[in-house]
Amino acid sequence: MAAVAVHQFAQCITCHAWSPDHSMVAFCPNNNEVHIYKLVNDKWEKVHVLQKHDQIVSGIDWSGKSNRIVSVSHDRNSYVWNREGPEWVPTLVILRLNRAALCVRWSPKENKFAVGSGAKTVCVCYYEQENNWWVSKVIRKKHDSSVTSVAWHPNNILLATTSTDGKCRVFSTFIKGVDTRESKTGSSSDPKFGEQIVQLDLSSSWAFGVKWSPSGNTLAYVGHNSMIYFVDDIGPSPLAQNVAFRNLPLRDVLFVSEKMVIGVGFDCNPMVFAADKSGLWSFIRFLGERKESLSGPKSGSQFSEAFGKLYAQAKHGLSNDTVEPSKIQGAVHDNCINCIALLNKKGSQTKRFSTSVFLFR
Repeated sequence: MAAVAVHQFAQCITCHAWSPDHSMVAFCPNNNEVHIYKLVNDKWEKVHVLQKHDQIVSGIDWSGKSNRIVSVSHDRNSYVWNREGPEWVPTLVILRLNRAALCVRWSPKENKFAVGSGAKTVCVCYYEQENNWWVSKVIRKKHDSSVTSVAWHPNNILLATTSTDGKCRVFSTFIKGVDTRESKTGSSSDPKFGEQIVQLDLSSSWAFGVKWSPSGNTLAYVGHNSMIYFVDDIGPSPLAQNVAFRNLPLRDVLFVSEKMVIGVGFDCNPMVFAADKSGLWSFIRFLGERKESLSGPKSGSQFSEAFGKLYAQAKHGLSNDTVEPSKIQGAVHDNCINCIALLNKKGSQTKRFSTSVFLFR
């Protein structure tokens, strides 16, 4: 299955992204290259190697409409790759960073992308036709530490960030000449670029992966203290709740529907969280469990049926002596899951996702 294929490409993958038709996947095998594989006759074959960065590639995103790849690296640079015939041609991005670029995401309209960095800044980049390069406007002096993740609201204006200062923030990224006023948020006030909409101080430790729900009504992010946070009504008076769990911390999250989230991280096993009819979020189950917990919620069987086919059982059995205490037998992954991406099968309502794993040596 495609959901497992990325895990099999290389021993160590720092990040990955899928082509619009999901026939190709781009990932970094923990070096300064971007490898692109294509599914040919039910077999994955390497078709391109993108070489421009000098240091490890820390972020990749593949636009779904314009078919462009953006990559960022610890070398403080970013490139937008355009397909021209059989080759991928890089376009320079002016980031003006003095620290590593850590993460990147295209906006929903794909006329901008955001780059989080170790310089405590976020670069919002857009294309300048006359100079044939991508320039950036920088959100400065808002973060107290490295920006670990960025996520775009469906309105193409609001941008959520997480940082190792333990906070999650939401900013306006309206750029005159790039965005239209019809897409701006709020009728009485027009937030300017870089204006902070809200700062969430829910985590007492590093904050990681942040995502918006499909409607943009709910924001979810995770902390290094083994907690996941859900926030509604983003604004002056947000409604927040947290879910604590007794397992290792998460690194990334993904909304597979408005009321269901998949969390992945150091426990090497995707976790399902869901909201009930009253909007109360709770942990449901691990996807890698062989058997359903008898003490779990009744609704767990529904999630098991919906997601049970996403992962195959481990090919090689492990003795009890070799299984880490925190890892559940039957899980597909052997190490920390650092990235998760949604896969929507074309013409079908079935939802799938892919994961990539980083090996610590």
